[in-house]
Amino acid sequence: MLNIMREDYSKLRHLVIIPDGNRRWARRQKLPFWRGHQEGSRRFKEIVEETFRQKIPYLTIWIASQDNLKKRSATEVRFLYQLFHKTFSQLLKNPRIQEDEVRIRILGFWQTIVPQRLEEIIQKLTTKTRPYRKFNLTFLLAYDGIEEMLRAIQEMIQDSPRKVNYNTVKKYLVTSDLPPVDFIIRTGGEPHNSAGFMMWHSFYSQYYFTPTLLPDFTKKHLRKAIADFKRRERRFGG
Repeated sequence: MLNIMREDYSKLRHLVIIPDGNRRWARRQKLPFWRGHQEGSRRFKEIVEETFRQKIPYLTIWIASQDNLKKRSATEVRFLYQLFHKTFSQLLKNPRIQEDEVRIRILGFWQTIVPQRLEEIIQKLTTKTRPYRKFNLTFLLAYDGIEEMLRAIQEMIQDSPRKVNYNTVKKYLVTSDLPPVDFIIRTGGEPHNSAGFMMWHSFYSQYYFTPTLLPDFTKKHLRKAIADFKRRERRFGG
């Protein structure tokens, strides 16, 4: 039996968005790739506001995997870094973040690969919002679930804990502060998980796959997905 601390599994407490489809959207519109990323990033504000309006305390968005940043062209990665910097700078200046008490985390393995300018704005944003507790907004940057688990196992071997259970493993993860994931929405019409995404948090997660590409995914689509979740019967292995 897993030893998991959790208040109520029946509620939607932690929502995850795996955004996909920016480049496909651009190709369909006969536009350069960067326009797809630009339009997709504009949806984040709408998604965040609607999530917290519905009183969901945890929202996690996977904005880039390690492969996204290591295997794509230098031109595309440079544009993504600029876009992330702009997004984080806007959040830093947004008075709603303070008014709504939103804690912002940027988790993953970005520390050794992102430009210094982006690292600096990340540090400012996370430091400023660290005291807030009402809502939690997490961006996964240069994240890979398999890498996360391998590093956790390596650290556990070094520490040699006397007792190993669910919570023992969890504390070694980069996502250790986050609760189990209730609902995962993946845009873009590709119904699969990727890179062992948050495997230690998603054992009872419900999934929702939509063909809508991220640049077209509005708060109306988000409401539809959340309504679908609320209609489901969750058995938790029973």
